[in-house]
Amino acid sequence: MKKTVIAFAFLFSILGCKEADKKEIKAETKKEISDLSIYNLPSKWTTQNGKDIELKSLRGNVLVMVMIYTSCKAACPRLVADMRDIESKLDKKTKQNVKLILVSIDPKTDTPERLKAFAIENHMNQEPWTFLRSSEENTREFAAVLAVNYKQISPIDFSHSNIISVFNPEGELIFQQEGLGVNNEKTIEAINQEAGKI
Repeated sequence: MKKTVIAFAFLFSILGCKEADKKEIKAETKKEISDLSIYNLPSKWTTQNGKDIELKSLRGNVLVMVMIYTSCKAACPRLVADMRDIESKLDKKTKQNVKLILVSIDPKTDTPERLKAFAIENHMNQEPWTFLRSSEENTREFAAVLAVNYKQISPIDFSHSNIISVFNPEGELIFQQEGLGVNNEKTIEAINQEAGKI
């Protein structure tokens, strides 16, 4: 009888610990979004697969973002190459907690179908890659958050900043890499550091 009581007490203490762990996890996920987080933006976005999302659905991942347009023949192919280079230097464990996101500055041309075709052409139509487009207004607002300037200079051309941005899992900007084909060691370091905390 005594052994049975001890066994039950032990079982209840284990279950109690599990419940406490669950409550702790729930408390963590309910953590307030800071004023500096992109997850405060209410804008809706569409992926290359035609899925509508809000940025906050990406919460919990390290985000590496760049703004491009698919018909670009000058800077964007280099930015895409830089993003692919970053991906190639991330280890498998880090990659599980990272999303590499390309945001279109030309939503008129870059329909979900066009983004999907571009993703396939560039072997980027799988995890951790995501392509996003939204309205022109939402795109401008998001570009302002990233300090990316862009301007349409002809019906098919834009001049734009060449910036890759890294966000922590709470959507706060923690690092930016500016330029084309630059040394990305510090970018990789920032990604690894944040992903290691998850």
